[in-house]
Formats: sequence, C-alpha cells, structure tokens
Amino acid sequence: MKIPCYDCNTETELEVGFEVVNFVCPKCHSLYARDNEGHFRRKNKYSNILKDYPLELGDVGFLNGSEYKVTGILKKKVHPDYTWNEFILQNEAKEFLYLSVSNGHWMMLTEMEKIDQLRKGVKVLKHDDVSYDLFEHSDAQIIDAQGFFDFELPGKLIHLAEFINPPFIISVEKMNNVQTAFHGEYVRKSVIKKAFPKRTMPYQSGVGMIQPSRFDLRNTAIIFCLFALLILTANWYIYKDQVEQNVFNSAIKFNEFNNKEMTTPSFVLNGASAPMTIKVSTAVLNSWANLNIALINEDNGDETYANKDIEYYYGTSEGESWTEGSQSEKFNICGVKAGKYHLSITPMKAPEDFSTSTMNVSVVWNQPSNRNVWLVIIGMIALYFIIRYFKNQFERNRWADSSYSNFD
Repeated sequence: MKIPCYDCNTETELEVGFEVVNFVCPKCHSLYARDNEGHFRRKNKYSNILKDYPLELGDVGFLNGSEYKVTGILKKKVHPDYTWNEFILQNEAKEFLYLSVSNGHWMMLTEMEKIDQLRKGVKVLKHDDVSYDLFEHSDAQIIDAQGFFDFELPGKLIHLAEFINPPFIISVEKMNNVQTAFHGEYVRKSVIKKAFPKRTMPYQSGVGMIQPSRFDLRNTAIIFCLFALLILTANWYIYKDQVEQNVFNSAIKFNEFNNKEMTTPSFVLNGASAPMTIKVSTAVLNSWANLNIALINEDNGDETYANKDIEYYYGTSEGESWTEGSQSEKFNICGVKAGKYHLSITPMKAPEDFSTSTMNVSVVWNQPSNRNVWLVIIGMIALYFIIRYFKNQFERNRWADSSYSNFD
C-alpha cells in the first residue's frame, strides 16, 4: 500500500495484510483517516514528534518462529510523565504481534479472545487457573504515532488495567468504548536484538513491570532441603558401619620422655576418612607444657604434624583471684584415611617446672562429629535468607510505581 502525505509531500509504501483505517506519516506525523469512499483525509497532526524509536516502520524480525513486519508505532503517556513505546507487527499469515518497551524492558503480547467486562474493584484476575495481581489502573494518551493502523486512533484517553504474574501480564484496554485484552510475557533484550540485528537497543534501567527475578524462593528452598537431606544421608551411609577406635591412651612420664620422641605401636584404621581427635592434659601450675605429635602412614611414608601448648596460670590481683589458660586441650587431625599408622609423640615442659610429672594423651579415630555437615546446612540457611532479602528488594522496586503495592 502506498499513501501520500500532503503536508510534507512524502509517499509511504508498505505491504500490509489488513484494511487501513488510520495512517500517520512517519516523516511529519500527520494523521489521516479513511473516508467512506476509501480516500485518506488529513485529520490532525501529532505535535510530540519523537525520533528515538528502537525499531522503525517496515523493519522485519524473526519472532515466535515467523517473520514479522513493523506496521505501526505508538508512543503512549500516563500522567505526569511516564511514557513507553508500542510496536504493531504482522506476519504473512496476517497474525498480529505487539511489542512494548519501557526503560529498556521489552514485553511481547498477543490479543486474547474476548473476556468479560472488567468490573470495578477487581484486584485479582484469573486466566487458565493462574492468578494475576492488579498492578495499575491508568489513563493513557497517544502522544505520537507512525504507520498503518486497522483501528481508529483515539483522541481521547485510553483506560488501561494491568494485571501481572511475572513474567506474564494481562493488559486490558478500553479504547473508543471497546474493551480489548492482551496476554504478554517478558522478553530479554538479547532476543529483540537477535530478531532486529541492525537496530540499537535502548539502555535498560530499573526493574521491569514483569521482569522475572533471578531467584525463585520456593524452588531454592526445595533444592536446599533436598541437598541437606542428601548430605545427611550420605554422611550416615559413609559412617554407619564405622566404630570409634582408641589408638592410644596413656600417661607419659616426663622423667622418661621430656623433650624426647616416643613411638607408639602400629595400628590399622579401616573405613572412610575421619578426624583423629587428640586430648592432652597435664597438671601444670603457673607453667606450661607442650605436645608435638606426628601421624606417620606406614604404607606411603606420609607424615602429618600437630602441636599444642598447655598453659595454666593463677594468682590474685587487688584482692581478687584470677586464672588464665587450662590444664587440658583438645584438637583434631582432619581427614585421616584408612591405613596402617603409628604415632611419634614428643612431650615437653618448662625447665623450671619440677612439680609436673606426667602428661595424659588420648588419641581417638572416627570420634563422631557432624560439625562439617551442620556448617554446610547452616551456610545454606544463611544463603537462603540472603537470597530472600534481595528477592524482597527486587519485588519492592518492581511495585514502587504501583498504586496497589503490598509493600509499605
């Protein structure tokens, strides 16, 4: 179809698959209406002539498995200054598709079958057993247009009611006393860019009305619970047949082994890797002692060393008694695998300590401990609440411009 504009002497040609009711010159934005004889008569002109559209009239893009052509462009405004762009597209099968972009966020819509007239006070709309929450009632004005339209562009305000269930939307328009409903979904900018590779996409800012969150709290909670159950089950299964094994328990005399190495008999550990817990105690008073221990794998010669100080001091100060330290300590050698081992133990005490005579050393392998399991589970719980906080902030930003927000 070719339509001339008498204001700017420009002809606009574009093949469309519908009967054109209104035409707006893409150069000077004069509005033409078809009369009863099929001629286009100039009615008026849009004064808000804008040139910042990301798509242009006649652009062809591949969307939803088909090539669509841009046949019309609208710019709408809601008081006081919120604006967005809408693009009407049609494919060779004469099917319409609608694109809407606001603050760089895109949505793709199709016209729904007729729905019941929207009643006042409706805050939840049901569609295919899915609930859509009312986001906004507003009155929009068309402030600019380009292209070919199969409907009469209204001079009056268009009433909009928008219901959302991100990433989906139902938008109900009442234009020229006719109600029309559209169902849409959020579309990533990269999808539009791929469809129209020659066009520059607008910068994306804020949170889109139906922009999906990066996290689904319900699915995250289910995944974390299943993961926690898996960890607990695996921990139980790995250690269910293992028993606590005392590999060394003795009182070492300082008069025999003070600062001298003592070697234990060999012992065999069977089962999965487990911590080896060393408990050491000695009756030091206002003094210190030290234990140096080496775990030696007789199968491959690997040596693992650990060292622990035992200090205990007491006294009085300004009439009050005080103590510092302890006469016993406990520590672990982590991840000790099955195999044949022996221990090399070197006890030591302060040279001026003549009262401490023995050091008690107890070494136990596979002493029951779920510390690592619970650390992981506590970490997942903490991560869940962090995700929940950011999800809440995301939704708060989404609903910031709505008159029906559940957020304060």
